[in-house]
Amino acid sequence: MTQNDSSSSVPALDAACPCGSGQVFGLCCGPYLSGEAAAPTAEALMRSRYSAYVCQKISYLKDTLWPKYQPGFDAVATAAWAAESRWTGLKVLGTTGGQAADRDGTVLFEARYLAGAKLNTHRELSRFRKKAGRWYYVEAIEEK
Repeated sequence: MTQNDSSSSVPALDAACPCGSGQVFGLCCGPYLSGEAAAPTAEALMRSRYSAYVCQKISYLKDTLWPKYQPGFDAVATAAWAAESRWTGLKVLGTTGGQAADRDGTVLFEARYLAGAKLNTHRELSRFRKKAGRWYYVEAIEEK
């Protein structure tokens, strides 16, 4: 755990998972955020990264970023954005590839959050890649 994770607000294991999957946290994103398991699909990783913002698990966001980009990760700015936002929901709009047997995948999603007094929607088509059996977030790509 890094210093940035010290104020994490992790839900109870039997509480609804922040990612909106309909599962309880302990059976959904909880094991990924705690390091007990690795996300088996690109969508599972994307959902767990959303939950990491909600729970302010900034080290998880860095650790699941494609290794080439980890040195440039701005933990302070990311922690500030996560803490200053009230995360209100996630909707997965589509996936391509990204299953357990795949090496690459994309996930199109919308994350909603309150910042100040304004409700915002962050829509992104994210690229994920598997390396040494683990999924990583690579980048946001333009929708076609």
